[in-house]
Amino acid sequence: MIKPYRIDIPQADLDDLNARLARTRWPNEVADAGWDYGFPLARLKELAEHWRTGYDWREHEARLNELAHFTTEIEGQHIHFVHVRSAKPDALALILTHGWPGSFLEFLDVIEPLSRDFHLVIPSIPGYGFSGPTHERGWDIVRVARAWAELMRRLGYERYGAQGGDFGAGISLALGAVAPEQVVGVHVNYLPTRPDPDAGLELSAADEARLDKIRKLMANRPPYQTLQATTPQTIGYALTDSPVGQLAWIAERFAQWTDPRSPISDDRMLTDISLYWLTATAASAARLHHDAPRRVEPCPVPVGVAVFAHDITQSVRPLAERLYDIRHWSEFERGGHFAAMEVPDLLAADVRDFFLARIENRRLEA
Repeated sequence: MIKPYRIDIPQADLDDLNARLARTRWPNEVADAGWDYGFPLARLKELAEHWRTGYDWREHEARLNELAHFTTEIEGQHIHFVHVRSAKPDALALILTHGWPGSFLEFLDVIEPLSRDFHLVIPSIPGYGFSGPTHERGWDIVRVARAWAELMRRLGYERYGAQGGDFGAGISLALGAVAPEQVVGVHVNYLPTRPDPDAGLELSAADEARLDKIRKLMANRPPYQTLQATTPQTIGYALTDSPVGQLAWIAERFAQWTDPRSPISDDRMLTDISLYWLTATAASAARLHHDAPRRVEPCPVPVGVAVFAHDITQSVRPLAERLYDIRHWSEFERGGHFAAMEVPDLLAADVRDFFLARIENRRLEA
């Protein structure tokens, strides 16, 4: 059963957040620390004070409630999603999936341009936000993809496309494998390509530089990733009990993964962080790092790739083509890991081009 849903955070939860922020116990910082030891103290104090005294959750909650929210239960798990129907009754549906530390909020600025041509389904991954925490093992990328296939079936969509970045990219590719007869194509804006010495490929200097960046990342696994992949419950205690801890944990990612030319506003970032805090899903969201498979899932459907210059890594096309049926490849000089929030115009146009081409190809093949 699918039920309408309205966001209505209890005032007691907002009061508790405000009180916790006011009682923050701050660590000291060495002189001229900069980013050498982690998130700078002065900047974090600035964000925390704005969160406490300047940011208005109710204002953002009201705007979010202008969208059509729904919930359903799949495999015993509560699932939240936004459903936006295009004015075109016969439009293709797209399911858009976020990653970590994002949420369905990532897609707010692409809803209007994409809904001109597509019906949109924007779910919250199990364990994230209004989908609430998971309560059992096994909610990995493939299981989420199976849940998405069931969700789209319940909504009556027999054919649809999938798009995502970060974990959303992996889930979208897995959806193409889980439901190849329904998925017309998968568009991703994050596609890690591991070095493969046995590939026997002659790569350009630019591609070799990209591989060097990937090798360095693999050799120096980011601390957040190590903790969430190994002990998500342990770090979850701190993040669920301290709003400033949750703030620093996610704000650091926004600071380091975005293109400086396309910054995300403090209020937009705080809305995302508030979502994690108010739903107490820091630990359950982190579990996806622990449970995510390390293997590449075969994806038999056509794939489109958008590469953004300031993302964590940039895909190497010759390596990607050994794994996927690449039909579309775009390179952008602007934008980072949160492309839907940073450069929504560029991402929406690229997604539209890929899926309209898929529709045309299928028409010609019919």
